[in-house]
Amino acid sequence: MVAPIIIAVILLLAFLGVFTVKQQTAALVERFGRFHSVRNSGIQFRIPFVDRIAGRVNLRIQQLDVNVETKTKDDVFVKMKVSVQYLVLQEKIYDAYYRLQNPNDQITSYVFDTVRAEVPKLRLDDVFEKKDDVAIAIKRELAQAMSEYGYGIIKALVTDIDPAEEVKIAMNRINAAERQRTAAEYEGEAERIRIVAKATAEAESKRLQGRGIADQRREIARGLEDSVIVLNKVGINSQEASALIVVTQHYDTLQSVSEKSRSSLILLPNNPSAASNMLIELTTSFIAANKLKELEQEDDKQREDDKQRQQKLDS
Repeated sequence: MVAPIIIAVILLLAFLGVFTVKQQTAALVERFGRFHSVRNSGIQFRIPFVDRIAGRVNLRIQQLDVNVETKTKDDVFVKMKVSVQYLVLQEKIYDAYYRLQNPNDQITSYVFDTVRAEVPKLRLDDVFEKKDDVAIAIKRELAQAMSEYGYGIIKALVTDIDPAEEVKIAMNRINAAERQRTAAEYEGEAERIRIVAKATAEAESKRLQGRGIADQRREIARGLEDSVIVLNKVGINSQEASALIVVTQHYDTLQSVSEKSRSSLILLPNNPSAASNMLIELTTSFIAANKLKELEQEDDKQREDDKQRQQKLDS
């Protein structure tokens, strides 16, 4: 009768003494109120009514989000969100459980202290550009402080920087103005290039046009010269040939104008007598020019003779 009772008691004690620890968790066992051991994941045993499980520690990586409000060097208040990833060090489970009452409050305090020490050194624009430097400073300070309490800092991230609403509006206006100024500069440069290109094209066009006109006049002059030579061969002198060519061109022009029914060109005068007068005037001017040329040649010859005569007298 006693044996079954003893067996039952032993089985009850064994049942009460067996416990399990989950993966990535550690259990702390106290014996008579004093720390005894750390039990890792799996089936574990404790002495009933002697040992008790004081607590369990999570060994997985955890994340704490801290919102901090601080002021920059240019007196702009910003709200920053810092995400800290940390875990309990395997070899310091005792320190993590017994030495630190609330790790989240401790981490938050260090984050506040570091952010408010680093950000006031930077202007608002630099805060955005150097947020990684702020995160590195937070991790450095936390790692030094929390390692003593059994916590390791994996990463510190500045995940959000939020200035006041009026500051964001002003920044957007500055950015928009800067982009408009840049766009205006590009448009001005493009307009300058268009003007230069147009001026270059016009200059080239004028140059080619001038060359064309010169070539045209050269060919006209050659044609006139050939015409005068042909007319000379049939007994017409240079003055008469030139006058005949001018009259012929005059009538060719009138014929060309008359072929265009919608032409608004008006030539005055435009009658045979006017053409005759023009021919007479041209002939007279040619004769006068030749006469003046003959007189100049006679004067030059006379001066040359006088010069030679004077030289003979002097000798």
